[in-house]
Amino acid sequence: MGELEADEAYFGGKRKRNRGRGAGGKTIVYGILERGGKVSVNIVQDVSAESLMTETVKRVRRGSIVYTDKWRGYDSLMFCGYKHLNIDHRYKFKQGKVYINGIEGFWSFAKEQLIKHHGISRQKFLFYIKEMEWRYNNRGKDLFEILVDLMLH
Repeated sequence: MGELEADEAYFGGKRKRNRGRGAGGKTIVYGILERGGKVSVNIVQDVSAESLMTETVKRVRRGSIVYTDKWRGYDSLMFCGYKHLNIDHRYKFKQGKVYINGIEGFWSFAKEQLIKHHGISRQKFLFYIKEMEWRYNNRGKDLFEILVDLMLH
């Protein structure tokens, strides 16, 4: 609810030529970040409007403001009951409150943590990306204390 940033990121595989949407053999992760709140991520098959809208409708209350990049897969947001504002990264990265730097910060955090594993199987990747989601949502807290609490209850 409120103001959210949505974006997708590509993980895994060897980079030969193309990056991002043009790269093959990568796992696509779609993320939604509530500004000043938590991030929620999930693996998607593709970045079609149908896939992105299915995930958004599951997790975002209608009437919310959703900030994205200019990818055409997000164009359907306004028809699904969301206020949609986007930024074209070819020209600028921020225009007033229109930016997605928060979710891109999460992608940077997750990739920095996951690179340390030197490869993760596709079968286990969901567990790793969900761990990154949990760690990001609990940053600034004493993780040891949280884990002890979880084990005792």
